[in-house]
Amino acid sequence: MRYLLFLPIFFLLSGCNASQEGDSGSSFEAGAESPNITIEMTGAEPGGMAFLIGFLADQQFKVDSARIGEGGILHFQRETPYDPGMLYTYFPDRSTLQLLIDKDQTFTLKTNRSSPVENMEVEGSLENELLYRNLKFELDYNQRLRSVQQRIGMLEPGSAESQELKDREAALIEERKAHIREITGKYPETLFAKFKTAGQNPEPRDVRLPDGSIDKKRQVFLYRRDFWENVDFSDQRLLRTPVIHNKLQRYIKEMTVQHADSIISATRFLVDQVLDKPEYYQFFTNWVALQYQPGQSTLMDAEAILVHMVQNYFTYDRCFWADSAQVYAMQLRAQEMAASLLGKKGPDVQAKDPAGQMRSIYEIESPYIIVFMYNPECDHCIEETPKLVRFYREWKAKGVEVYAIGIDTDDTSWRNFIETNQMNWINVFDPTNKAFYGKYYVDNTPEVYVLNPDRTIIGKNLNVDQIETVIEGDKARGSS
Repeated sequence: MRYLLFLPIFFLLSGCNASQEGDSGSSFEAGAESPNITIEMTGAEPGGMAFLIGFLADQQFKVDSARIGEGGILHFQRETPYDPGMLYTYFPDRSTLQLLIDKDQTFTLKTNRSSPVENMEVEGSLENELLYRNLKFELDYNQRLRSVQQRIGMLEPGSAESQELKDREAALIEERKAHIREITGKYPETLFAKFKTAGQNPEPRDVRLPDGSIDKKRQVFLYRRDFWENVDFSDQRLLRTPVIHNKLQRYIKEMTVQHADSIISATRFLVDQVLDKPEYYQFFTNWVALQYQPGQSTLMDAEAILVHMVQNYFTYDRCFWADSAQVYAMQLRAQEMAASLLGKKGPDVQAKDPAGQMRSIYEIESPYIIVFMYNPECDHCIEETPKLVRFYREWKAKGVEVYAIGIDTDDTSWRNFIETNQMNWINVFDPTNKAFYGKYYVDNTPEVYVLNPDRTIIGKNLNVDQIETVIEGDKARGSS
C-alpha cells in the first residue's frame, strides 16, 4: 500500500492538552486547596511507588507519584491544586483505587488491599464519601441482580416463578434508581452528582403505532436524542472523568449506523449543543475527525465525514486551537475530497494512453466504469491488479470498463506494469498528476471508484472483491 501526498493533516490537532506531573491546573476554578491527600492501604507492600492517574477526554496521564510507606500509607502533597475530576491511584501490584477531586483537596482514604471498596473509610471529603457510598451500593446491587438473573435464566419463560423473579429484578433496578436520585437530589452540585447523572441512560419513551404496538423505530430515534440530556455541558469537570468519552464512543460507534450520512447527522446533533462550550467542542470535533480519517477508517466514504467536519467546524472562526495556516490546509484538503464523495457526479479525467492518445472518462460508453488508480511499486497494487484483470475479463461483456490511472511513477515503470499484468483496458498516465488532482481523492493506492450509468459515484475505497456487490446493488435499485 503506497501512501501519497494526500494524507489528512489532523495529526496537527490535539483533542485536549493533558496536564503532566507538576503542571499547573490551568482549568481549575479559584479557591482550590493545595493537595494533601493521605491514602492508607493496609496490606500494600511498602517501598514501591504509587501513581495518581488522571483523565482528560479520551486520554489518561500521570498526575503525581508517592512512595508507599510502612502500613501501606502514602501521601500526595504539593503546592499546585490538582485539576477537578476523577483520578485513580495505581499501585505496584496493578490494583487501583478511585477518588474524586474538587476544590477540597485535603482528605484521607483508609482501606485494605483485599476488599478496598467494602472497607473504605473517608475522612474530610464529601465527594469521596458519596463516591464510595455509591460503589458499596453498586457492589451489593450487582451481586443481588446477577443472582436473580441467573435464576431467571434457569426457569421456563412465562412460569409463575419466572415472573416473580422478573418482578424482583424490576424492584432491584428501581432500588438503584432511587439510590442515585437520593444522592444526586441531596447534593446536586457535587462532582459526584454531575458525574453519576451524566452516566445514566435515558428511559425509553413509550411511543405507540396506531395499532397500539410499540413504535420501535421512533423509540430508538428518541432514545438517541435523549442520550445526552443528563449531561451538564457547562461543567468542565466531567471532561476529566471517563464518562464523556465513554458516552461519545457509545453514541457514535454503537448507537449510530456506520454510514457517513448517519454519522454526520449524529455528530451535528451533538456538536451543535456545545458551540459555546469550547472544551467540549474541541474534544468532540477532533475525536470524530480522527476516528474517520480516510485511509484508516473502514467506512466506504470516510471523506464525507471529514469534509463535513472541516467545512462546518474546523473553520477560521471556530477552530480556535489551530493557527490560520493549519486551518487553510484543512480547508484545502476538504475541498480536494469534496469533488469525489459518494453520490456525486464522477469528474472527468483526460490523459494520454500508451499510444499518446488523449482518453476521457466521459467518452466511455459502457454503463459502469471502474476508475482504478495505482502505483507500480505499491505492494497492495501488485496484489490487487491481477484480481481486477480477472474481474474485467468476466465483466467487460456485462457493461463494465476500467479507466486505470498510473500515479506517482515514471513512463517506463507504468508501461512495464501494464504489460506484465496484461491490463487490456483503458490505461492513462500523467507524469505531473495534474490530470486527476482535485478530482478523485487518493490517500493510498490502489484506489477504486465505481461510476454508474449516470456517472454517479456509487462506490469508493473498495477492494476488487467488493466491486461486484456495489454494481449489483446499483442495478437492483435501478430496477426497483
